[in-house]
Amino acid sequence: MDAKGMISRRGSMLLSRAGWVFPTCLLCSYGFFANLRPSEPFLTPYLLGPDKNLTEKQVFNQIYPVWTYSYLALLLPVFLATDYLRYKPVIILQGMSLIITWFMLLYAEGVLAVQFLEFFYGISTATEIAYYSYIYSVVDLKMYQKVTSYCRTATLTGYTVGSIIGQILVSVANWSLFSLNVISLTCVSVAFATTWFLPTPNKSLFFHQNTKCHVDKEMNIAEPSKQDGVKNEDLTCVPQWEDIESQIPLNSEEHMVDIECAEKRADLRNVLKLLWNYFLHCYSSRTLLCWSVWWALSTCGYHQVINYTQGLWEKIAPFSNTDIYNGSVEAVSTLLGAVAVFAVGYVKTSWSTWGELLLSLFSLLIATSVYIMDTVRNIWVCYVSYVIFRSIYMILITIATFQIAAHLSMECYALVFGVNTFVALVLQTLMTLIVVDSSGLGLDLFTQFKIYAGYFAAIAFIFFVSGVYHLVKKCRRPQDTQASSKA
Repeated sequence: MDAKGMISRRGSMLLSRAGWVFPTCLLCSYGFFANLRPSEPFLTPYLLGPDKNLTEKQVFNQIYPVWTYSYLALLLPVFLATDYLRYKPVIILQGMSLIITWFMLLYAEGVLAVQFLEFFYGISTATEIAYYSYIYSVVDLKMYQKVTSYCRTATLTGYTVGSIIGQILVSVANWSLFSLNVISLTCVSVAFATTWFLPTPNKSLFFHQNTKCHVDKEMNIAEPSKQDGVKNEDLTCVPQWEDIESQIPLNSEEHMVDIECAEKRADLRNVLKLLWNYFLHCYSSRTLLCWSVWWALSTCGYHQVINYTQGLWEKIAPFSNTDIYNGSVEAVSTLLGAVAVFAVGYVKTSWSTWGELLLSLFSLLIATSVYIMDTVRNIWVCYVSYVIFRSIYMILITIATFQIAAHLSMECYALVFGVNTFVALVLQTLMTLIVVDSSGLGLDLFTQFKIYAGYFAAIAFIFFVSGVYHLVKKCRRPQDTQASSKA
């Protein structure tokens, strides 16, 4: 290579390295301020208190379920819109929905208004996929691990700092919960302002880029484009525009409009076909299917516990009668979870052999911690059990994420993540509709938590049986091989 070529190559490398800093800093700033919400650990006491004056039945059985329903209804269209619109507009929508949520939290009155508030919060939750996938479209593949850690650290730090600030202002400065919501509204407004400076990506995972799904050979899933009966053109995200244009007459503005419409229809059709082929080949792996099933089942139970824990604490130790430390508990659980997740990276074990049994063991510990929260009814025991519950879940979901992502390309991982989340939401919606919603059983919180504990115990039993069967089958395999060789 000549001197000019080397200089050009080094220059492009420097530009590439510098190019990831600006969008990453902006995205981390957005993630930090969007999660810097001091009022969130005190949401239930605020709704039940004099500011909103809602009853427990209204909050737990009529208002909170709206978030689950709206999240489920919006997840799939948001998933497609995020990729088609290339992330930035959806991130702006998330920031706007957070502003509307906290503005309504300050001034909305009545059950119906607060239900609309929960709907807008569902929009902000469903659009989180844009935040976590945006950065992959503007940085080089080699930077994925680094920028992912930066963005997730920013969100965790924002949530932790917000919880600590909220606790200090409530316990030390005696600020009202209304004032905490004013601070939260200010922080999410700052986050919304940063979204406008994000550069618009030129590509996306599916609609605006040719993608090839690669799955690790260890997972025993071949590349879809090489599978029997699957044509290469079926796995191309961007259709052959020349073929479309050759079939449409030229020299007319109406025909140009027809070309654009045909391109959009073909683009969407090919993307859906691509996603379906990815789905079939990814979930043909037993290992990936096992971790995905645990992901979906446990995430359903996790969100149910998280959504109604504040209500349980409020019934055990009412905010009006005693000092509560919800902010401190949320901060401690987040920090301990982050430390535990970091430590997991250095644990070496054969997850293919012992993974299901370990999932069973830790799921049983989660069930035990939820059961203790429900039955002991001491606020400090509840706090400790909650920290244990959340830390164990964060450890296991990190392991599951790594086990799935380690063998998949980014395109396939985005699909598997979306499918797992969607299944978890379907299960959560059914559980909410049957157990929580007033139109269903409308059970009280203590009965609900008994059901959640039993739910995690059932997950532990399922994976124990599956793990024992897999282990026995794996032990018999060498014996069968040895016997056949002797024969």
